[in-house]
Amino acid sequence: LHMGHMLNNTLQDVMIRRARMQGYNACWVPGTDHASIATEAKVVAKLASKGIQKNDLTRDEFLSHAFDWKDKHGGIILEQLKKLGASCDWDRTKFTMDDDMSESVIKVFVDLYNKGLIYRGVRMVNWDPSAQTALSDEEVIHKEINSKLYHIAYKIEGSDEKLTIATTRPETILGDSAICVNPNDERYTHLKGKKAIVPLVNRVIPIIFDEYVDMEFGTGALKITPAHDINDYKLGDKHGLETIDILNDDGTLSEAATLYIGKDRFEVREEIAVDLKAKGYLVKTEEYKNKVGFSERTDAVIEPKLSMQWFFKMESFSKPALEHVMNDDIQFHPPKFKNTYRHWMENIKDWCVSRQLWWGQQIPAYFYEGNKYVVAESKEEALALAQKEKPSVTMADLHQDADVLDTWFSSWLWPISVFDGIRNPDNEEINYYYPTNDLITGPDILFFWVARMVMAGYEYRQELPFKNVYLTGLVRDEQGRKMSKTLGNSPDPIELIKIYGADGVRVGMLLCAPAGNDLPFDEGLCEQGRNFSNKIWNAFRLIKGWEVADIDQPESAKQAIYWFENKISKTITEIDESYSKYRISEALMGTYRLVWDDFCSWYLEMVKPNYG
Repeated sequence: LHMGHMLNNTLQDVMIRRARMQGYNACWVPGTDHASIATEAKVVAKLASKGIQKNDLTRDEFLSHAFDWKDKHGGIILEQLKKLGASCDWDRTKFTMDDDMSESVIKVFVDLYNKGLIYRGVRMVNWDPSAQTALSDEEVIHKEINSKLYHIAYKIEGSDEKLTIATTRPETILGDSAICVNPNDERYTHLKGKKAIVPLVNRVIPIIFDEYVDMEFGTGALKITPAHDINDYKLGDKHGLETIDILNDDGTLSEAATLYIGKDRFEVREEIAVDLKAKGYLVKTEEYKNKVGFSERTDAVIEPKLSMQWFFKMESFSKPALEHVMNDDIQFHPPKFKNTYRHWMENIKDWCVSRQLWWGQQIPAYFYEGNKYVVAESKEEALALAQKEKPSVTMADLHQDADVLDTWFSSWLWPISVFDGIRNPDNEEINYYYPTNDLITGPDILFFWVARMVMAGYEYRQELPFKNVYLTGLVRDEQGRKMSKTLGNSPDPIELIKIYGADGVRVGMLLCAPAGNDLPFDEGLCEQGRNFSNKIWNAFRLIKGWEVADIDQPESAKQAIYWFENKISKTITEIDESYSKYRISEALMGTYRLVWDDFCSWYLEMVKPNYG
C-alpha cells in the first residue's frame, strides 16, 4: 500500500459512509487485480533466489508459487486498508483471478473473437526485454533522457562517395534494409538506382525515395530498419524491404545480427561505436536529448519488435464510450479531463491483449496441425469446433496458446463481473447495483481502466457502468515524482497511522487533495489531522464531564444555541454543495472550520455550565 492508495481509498470511504448516512443501500466491493507483469517478475525473482528457474517448472507448479505470493501480499494490502478504516463490504472481496472472474474473462474473449473484434497477427509491438512480453501503448512511459547522436558514413556502391546518417541506436544498423531520402532533395537525386553498403556487415542495401523523410532534419537521409521501428516498418512494407530482426526476446543480439551475437543491446551500443570509429565509419558523436519509451512495470527500455500477438479492434468499438462522456451522460470531476479523454479516444489504436507470461488468464485458443486454431471457452468445445473442420482431430492434438491476457482485460469488466453480470446477465444483484454511481480513481489510468470499463458497460449492459468519475490528483514526493512502490519513495502508510492515527492521516491527506490536482505530500499535514481528531475527542470529553441536569440555562446560552443551529444549517448546505461538485477537500474544510472555529472556540465557551 502506498500513499496514492491511501488517498484513493480514503475518498471512497468518505463517499460510501456519506451514502449510508443518507439512507442508501450502499455497496463497496473491495478487491485486487493480479498485476500479471509485476507479480510474475517478483515470483521469478523469488524462485531464482532459491536456485529455481521458471522454465524448470511446469505451468501449474509456477502458478502454485504465484498464488502463494498473491495470498501473502494481496492479503497484506487488504488488511492495511482495514487499518485505514475503509468500511468495505469485506465478505464481497474479489480477485481478478477468482474462478468466476476468470470464467467471465474467457467468455468475453470468445464472444469478441466470434464478433470479429479480436484477431491474431504479426504486428509491431512494444516489447519489454526484462519481462519478455508485449505491452500496450498505454503501458509505455516516455521519458526525456540524455543520449548521443551517432553520425555514421555509408559507402555508395561502386564509388568513393559516402552518405551520412544519424542515429541514437547505432546497434540497429545491423538490421538496416535501406537508406531513404526525399525525392525532392536535390542533394541526393543523383543516387537514384544506386545502393549503399552497411558498415561492418557489408550488406548491400537500396537507396529509396519517399516524401516521408524530412529534408531539414539531420542530413536528410534515414537508415531504414523495418524490424525495429514502427515508421521504418511501414516504409519497409510500402517499398517491399527485407525485415531483419537482430534482437532476441531478452534484448541480446540474435544470429541475424551476424556480429555481437548474444551480447546485450546496450553493451553492443558501446562496442559498435568503438568499432565504427576504428574503421573510419563514425563521422562524429554529439550529445542529444530524446524521448525514450520505458516499461511502466519494469522500467526497462522498450524495443519496437515484430511479434505474433492477439489484438482487439478498438476504433468502432470505442465510439459509444466517447459519445457518452462527451455528452455528459458520464461526468468527469474535474471536467478538464474530458479533453484528455477525447484526444486519446479519437486516436485510439488496436489493443494488444496478449502477454508472454504464465500468471493470468490463459488465452482460450487451441491449436492443431501447426497454425490452425479454434477459440472456445473449454477444450471440449474447442475439440467439437476443430472436428467440424477436420473430423480426425483428437483431444491430444489440441494445444492451448501459452500466452495470457493483459491484466486490464480482467479489470475492464470489474463493475459487471463483481456482480456476476457476464456469466449470469440477469441475476438479482447485477440488476440492482448496476449501473454504479461513483468511480474514484487517478488520471494516470484514465485509459487503462476508465475508458475500457465504459466500453464494456455499453457492450455488455447497453448502458454506462457509473455516472460519475472523480479523478484524484497524484500523490507526489518533494521532488515532484509520483509516489510508487517501484521508486520506493512512498512513506509506509502503516507507520504513519501508528504515529498520527488513521483519522489523522486521512484528514491530513484530504486537507490538500482537490480533485484533479496533484498532492505534494507533507507529513506535517498528518500532524494537523491528528490535532483536529484530538480536538474533537477533547470536546467530547469536556461535554461528557458537564453535569447539566440541575443547571438553569442562561439567556446567553439560548442565544448561542440559536446561533449555532443556524451555523450548522448553513454549513451543511455548503458541504452538500461541495459534495455535489466532488470537492471533497472543500467539504472537509467546511467541517474543519465548523468544529474548530465555531463549535470549540466559540460555542462551547458560550454554553458551558456555570457552577458558580
